[in-house]
Amino acid sequence: MTHDIKNDSSPVWGPYDQVEVDYDAQQKALWYYLSPHARPCFNQNLLEELHRFQAQVVRVNRGGEGDPATLPIRYMILASRTPGVFNLGGDLQLFAGLIRNQDRTGLFAYAKACIDVLYPNAVNFDQPLTTITLVQGDALGGGFEAAVSSNVVIAERSAKFGLPEVLFNLIPGMGAYSFLIRKTSPDTAERIIMSGELLTAEEMHELGLVDVLAEDGEGEIATVNFIRRHQKRGNSHVAMNRIRQCVNPVTYEELIQITKIWVDAALKLTGRDLRMIERLVQAQNRRADYVEPVQPKAMEGHG
Repeated sequence: MTHDIKNDSSPVWGPYDQVEVDYDAQQKALWYYLSPHARPCFNQNLLEELHRFQAQVVRVNRGGEGDPATLPIRYMILASRTPGVFNLGGDLQLFAGLIRNQDRTGLFAYAKACIDVLYPNAVNFDQPLTTITLVQGDALGGGFEAAVSSNVVIAERSAKFGLPEVLFNLIPGMGAYSFLIRKTSPDTAERIIMSGELLTAEEMHELGLVDVLAEDGEGEIATVNFIRRHQKRGNSHVAMNRIRQCVNPVTYEELIQITKIWVDAALKLTGRDLRMIERLVQAQNRRADYVEPVQPKAMEGHG
């Protein structure tokens, strides 16, 4: 990995234990990979690392003084190191324990930590940069929400997307509805949320929720090529991102209010609902036993 970004007070990103960072100086693209321990979900330590990482991104770009031509980071690409999994969502084991204890404060603190990393991504860190998610594998629950919080979603054909919360009598509460209704119709957003069904990458593409459909194993190259095309009209794309946020803004206050509704609903789950959550945790644990993080394939122009 290279770390030659100008204006950074430190040449090293981190230290991070569950996030890996790689900078492409030619494309001004900062790739960051989720590499969570045990279950590939958003555990509390991963969320804390992502929050620190995002703060460092803002510090690094601050030296450009808002001029796109001088910003060292123009693209942020979120991806995963776990084979076959982008992210399986929230920490269900933590949820179940907090709900059994009726710990409203703990539930809200966790949910707010999720919002605190999704919101900056959704609003481009309030800078003239473009956020991209590369999905290679399953994006479920909070993983789905993280993916669609970006300006651009690139997915390999075998990727699967879903919001399984309805299966244990809950709804996604960290941005799913807010992000989906800004990319598709409210009816479609509600159908995806309330069905609990898995969607293929191709189905997501047909709905306009995946922007680029890549063949399996070609997601990184598809992302690099997308950035090359995008750079030719970069000023137009940045302006369009600003217009979207002006006309139909995603606000932090909106996400927090929805999170409070989610907490209220979570605390009403029954023992039967919690047993379903715990079965899902067991399934995630079995799946985690079969995978180990791997290095991505070499990419032309990346790194």
